[in-house]
Amino acid sequence: MDFSIKAFNTKNAIAEQKTGCVVIGVFENNKLSAQAKLLDGKGLVSAALKSGDITGKAGSTLLLHPATGHAKRILLVGMGPEGSISDRNFISAAQAVARSLTNLGSADALLALPVNEVQGRDASWSIRTLILTLRESVYRADALKSKKEDVTNGVKRVALGVDGGLQAAARQSLAQSIAIANGLELTKTLGNLPPNICTPTYLANTAKQIAKDYKLGIEVLDRKQLEALKMGSFLSVTQGSEQPPKFIVLKHMGGKPKDAPVVLVGKGITFDTGGISLKPGSGMDEMKYDMCGAGSVLGTFRAIGEMQLKLNIIGVIPTCENMPSGRATRPGDIVTSMSGQTIEILNTDAEGRLILCDALTYVERFKPACVIDIATLTGACVTALGHHNTGLFTRHDNAHDELANELLAAGKYSTDTAWRMPVEEPYQEQLKSNFADIANIGGPPGGSITGACFLERFSRSYTWAHLDIAGTAWRGGAAKGATGRPVPLLTTFLINRASQ
Repeated sequence: MDFSIKAFNTKNAIAEQKTGCVVIGVFENNKLSAQAKLLDGKGLVSAALKSGDITGKAGSTLLLHPATGHAKRILLVGMGPEGSISDRNFISAAQAVARSLTNLGSADALLALPVNEVQGRDASWSIRTLILTLRESVYRADALKSKKEDVTNGVKRVALGVDGGLQAAARQSLAQSIAIANGLELTKTLGNLPPNICTPTYLANTAKQIAKDYKLGIEVLDRKQLEALKMGSFLSVTQGSEQPPKFIVLKHMGGKPKDAPVVLVGKGITFDTGGISLKPGSGMDEMKYDMCGAGSVLGTFRAIGEMQLKLNIIGVIPTCENMPSGRATRPGDIVTSMSGQTIEILNTDAEGRLILCDALTYVERFKPACVIDIATLTGACVTALGHHNTGLFTRHDNAHDELANELLAAGKYSTDTAWRMPVEEPYQEQLKSNFADIANIGGPPGGSITGACFLERFSRSYTWAHLDIAGTAWRGGAAKGATGRPVPLLTTFLINRASQ
């Protein structure tokens, strides 16, 4: 789907545009949006409202076929009550438009919606919402099917109509939105690929391609290098697998040379059996999604590379499989992390923290402005927050409160929301071990918090946040598939940082 911006003014009116379909907003109680009024020269739109064929309720639609005029079709979409449009109603309208355009017998459409009338949002937010929603509607995960779904119908070219004064800002928003959509799509595609294809080597090759496409720095460390770095914790997870581990470092240095970088660390378990602590067979196929943290880092780098964002950003991805075999780590084993801290492994299915802790130690060398790790870390986070909010964990002091607030604000703006959870000393008590410096689990109570507390012990030399995306990175059941979260949150956070 191709997108463009069309600016309107007194010399370039909506009614004069030749298009297969023009999309305009209407409100409840037979009220027209400003754009609808401009198109209602002969009363066609107002007559449709008075007929009761469309109520104006958010997400309702009605397709008209005018006998005259430049537009072959007019799609009316309900925006809810007149006045300030709620963001929820705008999202409902965008989803309704996407559904309609997917099945429309027109190759092109013009969206003339009230993008600058959403309460508490700007036109950039509205444009991004439309682009991401439309791209989501045409995304397919059928690359490995022998017979693809027929997608011959549907709109292929979309122009977004804006007031002439918004043209420059709208074009910048459009470019950013398309970049984010491309990053989201990469993240979803990586997550949806089967684990026999999306291996650690596949992720490393994907990172190399991103680096080549956008002229980024790239380094991929193999087992011997990880052994030389004494990453005993990471290596303990990969012992049972035939697939070689990879440690990926991507560098987007778009800021000033001396500026400290933002570092993103993504968990890349390309398949998680649980190891010797074997998971139940039911639903184990969904453990291919245990690399969604890594996928979100790669998707974010795809987006910021396309944007040419003026910020120094480093992505670090420890990636491997967690498999049972005669070489696999056993419950009760004690390993030494890169930091020198020893870890008693009580459960081999708590493996994500074991690869992340060495990565968190490794990134100290970059003297980062902040570090954010992203991981499908705990089922306990799903129990706590469901599938709506990502779990956000940080320490509690001025620097960490500021970072948390930035991430929460980015999540709210992008509607890729997070909820802050505690990281406090009493929870650390649950990680005590009789035989090592720390145990890798703290028991069922507060499982997502103790997982974060484990990681916190390896991040004390810099400002750090942990995003637990176990409940938000993918959907199960009939709608099974990767969501691409938290790419919108991360890209918004980075865009905001670059503008400071």
